[in-house]
Amino acid sequence: MPKAAPIMKIQKCRNYKARVIVDGNDMGEAKSLAMRMSREEGLLYVNGYDHPHIMAGQGTIGLEILEQVPEPDAVVVPVGGGGLIAGIATAVKALSPKTKIIGVESEKCASFTRAMENDGPIHTPIKNTLADGLAVPKVGYNAYATAMPLIDRMVVVKEEWIAVAILRLVEEEKCVVEGAGGAGLAAILAGHLDELKGKKVVVLLCGGNIDTTVFGRCLERGLAAVGRLVKFNVEVSDRPGGINDLCALLVRVGVSIKDIMHERAWLRDVYTVEVKVVCETVDWTHSLQLKNELKKFYSKVQFSDVPLALSNDTDS
Repeated sequence: MPKAAPIMKIQKCRNYKARVIVDGNDMGEAKSLAMRMSREEGLLYVNGYDHPHIMAGQGTIGLEILEQVPEPDAVVVPVGGGGLIAGIATAVKALSPKTKIIGVESEKCASFTRAMENDGPIHTPIKNTLADGLAVPKVGYNAYATAMPLIDRMVVVKEEWIAVAILRLVEEEKCVVEGAGGAGLAAILAGHLDELKGKKVVVLLCGGNIDTTVFGRCLERGLAAVGRLVKFNVEVSDRPGGINDLCALLVRVGVSIKDIMHERAWLRDVYTVEVKVVCETVDWTHSLQLKNELKKFYSKVQFSDVPLALSNDTDS
């Protein structure tokens, strides 16, 4: 496994008595090391996303989908190395040809989209991503050849929408997924699949192996993306009661302070202090109410920008 692999994934494999070697900066380097070991130690190398048997096994998910949801209008599948969508697309298209197969990638690891543009697998630089399970620098050749004729559309989503998807699944479904597992829902929340509104759509939540610390950061990022976690800077009087008055205003508006700090050294007026606040609100409307209240009482206020989920920026 690469060095960036979540601790939970490493530990779970070790709990199954696997010999886990953590090396390589990404999945591509880890794969090269594994193949070298297979030659040196006489071991069988099984590609986790490109071996025909792996893809066939993943195709059984397609069979289960059609058993539970006959003739869906679309199936939305997160895409990394391509094996999952190849197997599912093969099964679904064979039994329900009219069902659309839609793949979703993170903008930080869009290797399948690059392969489509190149008419074949090509190495794609991978950046740090919430969807580590999709961070494959080069899609599998077998997977690409199998999936390409069957995919109706590929969508690339921004990282913030993956965080929002993780947050929504926790709040609405009480379901914990990793970034890769939330990519499909992220595409819907971002507005990339609005043509499917009112239709029968299956979204795969394929993966729940997320480290607790990363999970916490994902939730906070999701809250920020929908305008429920905001930050602002405000200059208040440095005389006794200055910060108390600010806190009293926050209480009146009904927001919850997550973090607060103050700065004196870099201000021109020695009788003022700059206070930096991170707080949680009900929604963006509540945040704007807070902003308006602050501007009534303070002349220097810097507030958060419009959050991603409420802006018109849904381009991939």
